[in-house]
Amino acid sequence: MTTEQAVGAHLAIEQVAGLNGSEQVVIGTSHVGVMSTGLGWRGPRLVVRSGQDGADLALLDVLTEERIHERFDEVVLVSGDGIFAETVSALAAAGVDVTVVAHPGRCSKRLSFAAARTSLFDGLAVGFGGAA
Repeated sequence: MTTEQAVGAHLAIEQVAGLNGSEQVVIGTSHVGVMSTGLGWRGPRLVVRSGQDGADLALLDVLTEERIHERFDEVVLVSGDGIFAETVSALAAAGVDVTVVAHPGRCSKRLSFAAARTSLFDGLAVGFGGAA
C-alpha cells in the first residue's frame, strides 16, 4: 500500500463507516505496508504481522485476545475475508453489534451472514486492497 492509497482508504472508510474521530481504530498490515499506512492514516493503532494472511491474523488476535466483547458494544470490520466469519459470529453471540464493510462482490457469504449488517464501498473506494 502506498501512502496515497492509505489516505484514500481512510477517506473511504470514514465515509462508509460514518467515522467521526472518536472511535478506536485498529489497522492490520504487514511489514511492507506499515510505513505508508502510518503516514497515510495517522492516529490508529497498527498491528503488524507478515506472511500469508498476516494482517488478518494480527486483527484476529485483537478481536479474540483483547476482550472486545467486554469493552465494546459495536465493531466495524473493514474486510470481506471469510477468515473473520467465526470470530464475528462469536462477537455477535456475545452481544456485540458487528458491521462488515467490504468491496462489492468481495465479501464472504459466511462473513456477511455472521454480521448484523454489511455495507459496501462505492466505485470510488475500489482502488485499495486489504483489510483495515
